[in-house]
Amino acid sequence: MLAGLNAAALDPRERSTELSMAELSALAETAGAEAVATVLQTRPAPDPRCFFGAGKLQELKELALAQDCSLAIIDNDLSPSQARAMEEELGLRVVDRSGLILDIFAQRAATKEGRLQVELAQYQYLLPRLTGMWTHLKRQAGTSAPIGTRGPGETQLETDRRHIRRIIQGLEEDLEQVRRVRSTQRRRREKNAMPMVALVGYTNAGKSTVLNRLTRSDIPANDRLFDTLDTTTRRLWLPGLGREVLLSDTVGFIRKLPTHLIEAFKATLEELQYADLLLHVIDVSAPDWEEQAAVTDSLIRELGAEQTPALRVYNKCDAIPALMELPHSRDGVCISARTGEGVSALLERITEELKR
Repeated sequence: MLAGLNAAALDPRERSTELSMAELSALAETAGAEAVATVLQTRPAPDPRCFFGAGKLQELKELALAQDCSLAIIDNDLSPSQARAMEEELGLRVVDRSGLILDIFAQRAATKEGRLQVELAQYQYLLPRLTGMWTHLKRQAGTSAPIGTRGPGETQLETDRRHIRRIIQGLEEDLEQVRRVRSTQRRRREKNAMPMVALVGYTNAGKSTVLNRLTRSDIPANDRLFDTLDTTTRRLWLPGLGREVLLSDTVGFIRKLPTHLIEAFKATLEELQYADLLLHVIDVSAPDWEEQAAVTDSLIRELGAEQTPALRVYNKCDAIPALMELPHSRDGVCISARTGEGVSALLERITEELKR
């Protein structure tokens, strides 16, 4: 069961809309869930305890029973206490959008580095939510708790917290090592004066297909969210430049990307700061492509890569109805990575930008 809240009190980027709910449905499918019901509530502000209003919670509970749901996925981010209260009210497991995205990343990470980054993000997400996993504490907390049973549970919780903090520290040290290796590789590249071009963009915009088309590679490129988690780099020969450049694919961005993930993936995404050129791939066949492009631009700024020159690549132009106008601007090229249309113009623009 999918549910979202459109509240005026929330930051506009955090509110649920028809589009973000459609995206949540695609995310649920990517994670391996089947969405059988969708509910979107509009109210002035979230309920402090259960996020949704009492009436809507009752409706969700009845819907879950009628549809035999085993899981409720919420489009917004919930505080640990709100998630616990909702689970109690609904009588089923509740996962917020961040938890769902983390689950997809955990399924997809293939390299050691990717797994380290996902694991770090998962533990950071888990730490404030530990209390809910110790349901026996609630039974011990009241005055009716037998003498001598109040302490151990609390001690166990603190032990777990300490244990997870140690794991987080270890993972951060491992990722620091990854950063050092990347830094050495970068210096080697700079010594060999090899230009670096990085593909960035919203998830499922077609970055991997663009990489395959330009470099004649065959890396997996599927029509699904977060298909690429591990950075792939290929060599690309540019005749106009008379030399090879490195073309790198990166993880896709999405609305409301969990902060833990951005932090954890900084080891990979800091490549964007050191690239000579960013190719911002945009799926122009998406109804909200301008909003998707704005999400990517804001994340590029957040990662400190706004100074890197960027070229917009309007992809999937073959999927636009003939009557619609294609986006034209000085900073962009219209292409279809699937059919190869506009690719030679893109190579010319990449050459021009790198010469500059």
